[in-house]
Amino acid sequence: MLRILYVAVGSALGGVARYLVTKIIQQHIATPFPWGTFAVNIIGCLVIGLIYGLADRGLNINADLKLFLTVGFCGSFTTFSTFAHENYLLFDSGNILTVAIYASLSLFAGIVAAYGGHALANINF
Repeated sequence: MLRILYVAVGSALGGVARYLVTKIIQQHIATPFPWGTFAVNIIGCLVIGLIYGLADRGLNINADLKLFLTVGFCGSFTTFSTFAHENYLLFDSGNILTVAIYASLSLFAGIVAAYGGHALANINF
């Protein structure tokens, strides 16, 4: 039951962080491209890559903390459902090129960011 609480609290914090980051970015960049959602998805990919990379490197991350950060916070901070809906809205409004760029760039940058998180985890400080 305690693990469910860790996921719930992480999810609440991740959702609030997603809302704030997206809102701040969208207020400063007025284009049809959904930069806010793009940014949180890429940041989330970097963070989850870093967490798992550190664990793969042998850093003893408490299982409950890892659950809180990955399933809870990152799972709520990143948002595939919003990403899919924004692509639908762009497609429906005739912004086909923007859909292609947004979807492709999100996939590519997300994979690169997750790789970057693993790479950061392997730096000896």
